[in-house]
Amino acid sequence: MADRNNNSELLHVRLVTPDRVLLDSTASAVELPSISGYLEALYGAAPLLSELGAGEVRLHGGATGEQIFFVASGVVEVLPDRVTILAETALRPEEIDVKAAEAELVQSQEMWKQAGDEQQKYDEANTVARVAEEKIASATHRNATR
Repeated sequence: MADRNNNSELLHVRLVTPDRVLLDSTASAVELPSISGYLEALYGAAPLLSELGAGEVRLHGGATGEQIFFVASGVVEVLPDRVTILAETALRPEEIDVKAAEAELVQSQEMWKQAGDEQQKYDEANTVARVAEEKIASATHRNATR
């Protein structure tokens, strides 16, 4: 079996938003949220293109060690030797404003109450709630691991 610490078996990982490049590094494994659940990419993985969901991207091993980022909306491309994450929103846990996320959660509940018979409005309210809950969880996880 090959040594996982060998640089030739590390994934090149990029996490990019419209504003900035948050990460350009290597990892031995990357966990990330898709709209249908969490995925894990390893070196040599089959190519995949998926829509991002809201949640945490977790990097294991590699040049920078363990890292966590919150992401919401976007796409991820997994190739055998690299992972490219194009996210509409991406934050380090310490960048998350928990009070603002809690306000978004309250706003989503109000949106849900006002949706009436319109399924699209329910879907929008649920999306806002999911993103807010994942932000809070990501920030809380950071605080719990200190």
